[in-house]
Amino acid sequence: MKTTWAKAGTIDQKWYLIDAKDYILGRMASKIAVMLMGKHKPTYTPFLDTGDFVVVVNAEKVLFTGEKERDKKYYWHTGYLGGIKERALGDYLEKDPEEVIRLAVRRMLPKTKLGRQMLSKLKIYAGEVHPHAAQQPVKLEKEG
Repeated sequence: MKTTWAKAGTIDQKWYLIDAKDYILGRMASKIAVMLMGKHKPTYTPFLDTGDFVVVVNAEKVLFTGEKERDKKYYWHTGYLGGIKERALGDYLEKDPEEVIRLAVRRMLPKTKLGRQMLSKLKIYAGEVHPHAAQQPVKLEKEG
């Protein structure tokens, strides 16, 4: 049996719509990461971007288990001495709900140029409205 790889010009990319309302963040992020990488397709090729575009709406209504909104912290460093910063998940959700989902998905993708290219196919919106109606995204239902 011979393994066939997808060619760069033959990749068929579709658009999918996910409603984040009543969806747990980690479960949704792992599903999105698989779709962005293209692992749900039989033509998955590790060194090519074979994934699909994903549009996420209602980012502000995503759910968390336990006390994560209060207890989970995001850390980053400014590059200066003593420049470590932190922000609680609840504060992040109030200020920038799109970034919470983007961070969760980004950390599940490869940490390479290809991973950054995959992340650019993720479109996140806080409310119901999105400007990608012309692409006719297929709405994905929540399993379970």
